[in-house]
Amino acid sequence: MHWIPAYAGMTICLANSLFSSPAHAQSKDNWPTRPIRLVHGFISGGSVDITARLLAAHLTESLGQQVIVENRPAGAGHIGMDFVAKAAPDGHTLVVAADASFVVNPHLYSKLSYDPINDFVAVSGLGISPQALLLHPSVPPNTLSELVAYAKARPGELNYGTFGVGTSGHLNIIAIESETGAKFAPVHYRGAAPAITDLLGGHIQMMIVAIGLVQQNLQAGKLKALGIGSSARLPQYPDLPAIAESLPGFLAGSWYGLAAPAGTPRDIVDRLSAETQKIFGDPEFRDKFLAPAVTFSIASPPDQFAARIRADFAKWGKVIKDAGVKVE
Repeated sequence: MHWIPAYAGMTICLANSLFSSPAHAQSKDNWPTRPIRLVHGFISGGSVDITARLLAAHLTESLGQQVIVENRPAGAGHIGMDFVAKAAPDGHTLVVAADASFVVNPHLYSKLSYDPINDFVAVSGLGISPQALLLHPSVPPNTLSELVAYAKARPGELNYGTFGVGTSGHLNIIAIESETGAKFAPVHYRGAAPAITDLLGGHIQMMIVAIGLVQQNLQAGKLKALGIGSSARLPQYPDLPAIAESLPGFLAGSWYGLAAPAGTPRDIVDRLSAETQKIFGDPEFRDKFLAPAVTFSIASPPDQFAARIRADFAKWGKVIKDAGVKVE
């Protein structure tokens, strides 16, 4: 499955920071010399935390050195990013981050305590979770085209839940509005879980969220899905059309990736990336850990992951600017 969209290029500054990591005294020949910290800015038990702990357990085995997950929650992931940005670039402190930390937050927040592009070097993508466009069963449309026509006849009447202003559940609906001319009314929540609860209760009518979070409710008929934000239909849901079948090029999914402080030696970055690709490329790992959550590996060489960041940075920068979305 191919997940990398072809969007416009980025600045030379962005390319240099993501693709290069200047020489440093430490090298892969004497690395790692102590436990490695995988830092992230979210609470325990969430998608980022689970991904980080899976990666840490397998890297501990492959590197022969303990890899520890360190949670630094608060500030929409900013705290963890800031900590790693200021860490020594020696390969012993890394960040596992959601896509928003790199490609959305720079456009949403006027002030960040770190530079999400120039303070990091890309190591590898990890996983991506495609999002489904969901309706409460009481809402009549059964296809995306029917939904668009229904909404255009009732501008602003259909509401949708988000996980917060500027989250993927918000921006992906804005992208659909931009593509179709339909208008929906956002209802912002503090996370996906309460929004899903209200959708199940019929208090909101629509949302777009990782399909892995709602599989049981879909199977029970408590929700209906109109489309999936992958580039093609999923093997698990062959009858569910990709939104891209109606809106060419449309992708909606949340991804996670591994990065190091800018200046980390390239040979260490390359080894970390190679080990990560082995882990996420193992069929047993995919079947046991990724498939149940409908998550797909995007483990890749550093340059390929950097290209994904550049493309999504440009994509969401335009969406956010055109819609005038800001978080202060």
